[in-house]
Order: sequence, then structure tokens, then C-alpha cells
Amino acid sequence: MEIKIEDLKVLFSEEQLQTRIKELAKELNELYKGEEVIAVCVLKGAVMFATDLVKYLDMPLKMEFIRLSSYGSSTSTSGKVNAVEIKLPDLNGKNVLIIEDIVDTGLTAKFLIDFMHVNFNVKSLKFCSLLDKKMTRKVDIEPDFYGFEVDDKFVVGYGLDYDGYYRNLRYIGYKEL
Repeated sequence: MEIKIEDLKVLFSEEQLQTRIKELAKELNELYKGEEVIAVCVLKGAVMFATDLVKYLDMPLKMEFIRLSSYGSSTSTSGKVNAVEIKLPDLNGKNVLIIEDIVDTGLTAKFLIDFMHVNFNVKSLKFCSLLDKKMTRKVDIEPDFYGFEVDDKFVVGYGLDYDGYYRNLRYIGYKEL
């Protein structure tokens, strides 16, 4: 499948994204009440969302970055989570907030949550995703926080890509499959 920018339709505008991100930050500020948080951003897709979200968080915060892959050059997940780089500091006793771009099949979310529980005794673990595509779920998992629910569209922009392109769009667009 080829995706051209002129074929994209706007699903969520820049204004809609920023408004919802501020709302999510408010919810997270109320949850953590000033306690320290380690925000773990899943690269590369969540980087735009994570950097905008943390600007509105009012607590001592450290950011960590991990790289996972499950799409490659396809418009659908491979079904396998590839841990490209997952080096993290000691998270024992810490509040950990995983920040992801999209929960699709749920396999990446499950992988990350299981990884955290196996390797660390965290104080709390919350999962925040910009998008939640419930209709494609393969495992029983839900994000604790999410920005928007989406149906079965292939989405790009605002960090989400197709073969490495379109991450720089200020909005989230889609092309019907």
C-alpha cells in the first residue's frame, strides 16, 4: 500500500490533540499529587505525545526511552514485539508511567507491563496511550489513560508513521484500508 499526504484525512487536529493532552496531564497530576514519576516513552512513535504531555505534569519527573517494534514497514502489526533497546535504570519502588502512541492488538502493552513486573518491584505502574484501538485487541489489556479511541483506520502523524514517514505531521491523519 502506498500512502500519499494528499490522500490523508484529518482524524484529530493539532488543536484537538493539545486540548486532550492537557486534560490527560490534569488527570495524571491529580493521580500522582506531586510524587516523583519515571515516564518511560516508547520510541519512536510516542515521542511527540510524550514530550507534549510531560510539559504539563507538575511533579518531579525523569524521562526514560525504550525502543520497541511490531510494525516494520507494514500497515498492520507483525504480532511479534521486538525489543530494539530496553535499557532502564533501577525502577524499584518508583511510580512508573509508560507513554505509548497507540494500543492496537495490545501485544506491545502486555509485553511492557509484563517486563516491568518481572524486572522491577515498582510502587505503581500506569499505562498512558494517545490512541486506543479497542476493536483490534488480541489480548485482554486496557490502557489506564488514553487520549482518543479509534476504529480500524491506519493512522499516521504526530509521531505515528508509515515506513518511517509522516511522524512530523502536527495532526493525526488516516487513510481507509
